[in-house]
This record gives sequence, C-alpha cells and structure tokens, in this order.
Amino acid sequence: MSKQLKNIMKQAQKMQAQVMKAQEEMKSMQVEGTAGGGMVKVMMSGSNELVSIKINPEVVDPKDVEMLEDLIIAAHANALEKVKETSESAFGSITGGLNIPGL
Repeated sequence: MSKQLKNIMKQAQKMQAQVMKAQEEMKSMQVEGTAGGGMVKVMMSGSNELVSIKINPEVVDPKDVEMLEDLIIAAHANALEKVKETSESAFGSITGGLNIPGL
C-alpha cells in the first residue's frame, strides 16, 4: 500500500471518529424553539426528538384553538431549524464542507 493511500486511510479514520463524536454530542444536545413571542416553547433533542412543550396559559383560548395549533407548529419548526443549523455547523467543520449523505 502506498504512503499516500495510507495517509488517506488515516485521515478517513480520523474523520470517522470525529463524526461519531459529533453525532453523540448532537444526541445529548437540546434546543428550544419558540413562537408567539415565547408564549409557546418546544424543546427538541439534536436527534429531532420532541422533548417537551410549554404553553403560556394566556395563549389558550378555547374559541381560537387554531391559533394555538399554529403556534405549536411554528415553535416546532423553529426548533427543527436550530437543530439543522447546529448539525450543519458541527459536521461542516469536520467534513470541510463536503456534502456527505446522512450527515
């Protein structure tokens, strides 16, 4: 095996270890998504698991359930976007901006 190929393999193994570490860190990370000026808050893990929802009682109006539903959806979307941004930042620094499927 050539020296160049050995160096490439060594770099690939190093990158794999960094990716695995970043994946573990993402799993334990939590982000908060908000909507309605913080009236609805959603906590999500870095692996896109919905952890909790907090709803300020002032936003609960039995006559306007649709607004509350929209706020929950918006808070969830906000949290998902934050997870995506964090993931792209973490894995982008490892892969050097390469678009590797699954990361």
